Amino acid sequence: QVQLVESGGGLEQPGGSLRLSCAASGFSFGDYDMEWYRQAPGKERELVGSLSRFGPTNYRDSVMGRFTISTDGAKKTVFLQMNSLKPEDTAIYFCHAQRGMIHYWGKGTLVSVSS
Repeated sequence: QVQLVESGGGLEQPGGSLRLSCAASGFSFGDYDMEWYRQAPGKERELVGSLSRFGPTNYRDSVMGRFTISTDGAKKTVFLQMNSLKPEDTAIYFCHAQRGMIHYWGKGTLVSVSS
């Protein structure tokens, strides 16, 4: 059974940091591109960043230099390190695995940035 389980969300003050984790199971982790999406209240889901199975990472402009995606292949886990958080980073963050037409989604973890 395929599972993507996110954790690490919570309430953080502006300027703070959070590290999200996504534990994967049920599929060949190393054969998929791993991505983080987010969806803020009343807005569409948007791509935060991606880590290709071939290595390159890409980030949306608004998080460039603040967020970093990494993986632990042995633990089949992908991370999103978020630094210098801003109120506009408030959203539900989703883990996504993709290979061609195959897509897997986690259920999300809520990140709230507020003073």
